[in-house]
Amino acid sequence: MRVESILYNKLDNNNNVQCNICNHRCIIPKNHKGLCNLRENINSVLYFNNYGILSSLNIDPIEKKPLYHFLPSSLAYSIGGFSCNMSCLACQNYMISQESYNKSIAIEISPEDIVKNAINHNCKSIAYTYNEPTVSLEYVHDIASIAHENNIKNVFISNGYMSPEALDYILPYIDAFNIDLKFIENTLYKKICNANIDGVLENLKTINKSNSHLEITNLLIDNLNDSKEDIEKLVNFIVNQLSTDIPLHFSRSFPYFKMMDINPTKEFRMMRGYDIAKNMGLKYVYLGNISSNQNTYCPECGEILIKRNGYFTSDLGKIINGKCSNCNCSLNFILE
Repeated sequence: MRVESILYNKLDNNNNVQCNICNHRCIIPKNHKGLCNLRENINSVLYFNNYGILSSLNIDPIEKKPLYHFLPSSLAYSIGGFSCNMSCLACQNYMISQESYNKSIAIEISPEDIVKNAINHNCKSIAYTYNEPTVSLEYVHDIASIAHENNIKNVFISNGYMSPEALDYILPYIDAFNIDLKFIENTLYKKICNANIDGVLENLKTINKSNSHLEITNLLIDNLNDSKEDIEKLVNFIVNQLSTDIPLHFSRSFPYFKMMDINPTKEFRMMRGYDIAKNMGLKYVYLGNISSNQNTYCPECGEILIKRNGYFTSDLGKIINGKCSNCNCSLNFILE
């Protein structure tokens, strides 16, 4: 379904419009589309063409997002659409992120039915995931507002490249974010993702100051961003500009899409990343796509708080009123 886009300006010259959904801020001529291929200028009105359209719909453990400190061991009604505002060369979901529509897999479903399905499947949250949810902002907003009316949480799995206006628009409805901070060097953002880092960093600061829960994922790519210096610079930003309480997920990369020539990230570099982040003061660090200890420990006394085996999670009941029951240390967890 086609609906008029929010967050755009009509320009005086030649019937152009400027989309303000993400930080590309595409200037779109009449009868053309923006970079995401979902926003179309029709007679100087900007339309979003995929309202009510999904590519994917699943029931997932919340840990799969990954969110380890938000409603642990609960289910998330996970939905994804088409397209993205980045074009990452190593994208694992390129089949949907680099397409604006695929009739053979497209699912048409209303916001009301999505929320009903989440309730019927005992999901505590709806996860906007698989592709970049920002490009479907109006649809996500409508789902999220109805979800809150029905006591269902919303989690936003994103590259963080939305405009500040878009973040302000959606932030009151999002209970948790996992932001993929892909690199800490702008040259790599431009080369690998066709984007700029500044908007992502500013959005991370805004989310961190809000009431929403925040976790960060960083995909370590062999010989690209997995050096000691790269990891130290990334962790330094989190420690000094955000908070040592934010969970950081280092994820192992494999050959995908247009980066089939890379090797899987070396496991010793994953472990080195973990050690660096912990030694620099991050309290919660996890390694993804690798066989490793995924348990959560109290950062003060070392007590095991949550055990994980794959996506099977066992809450040991040792987090009481946001604190460790053993040493009374304050913890960064949302349990309900």
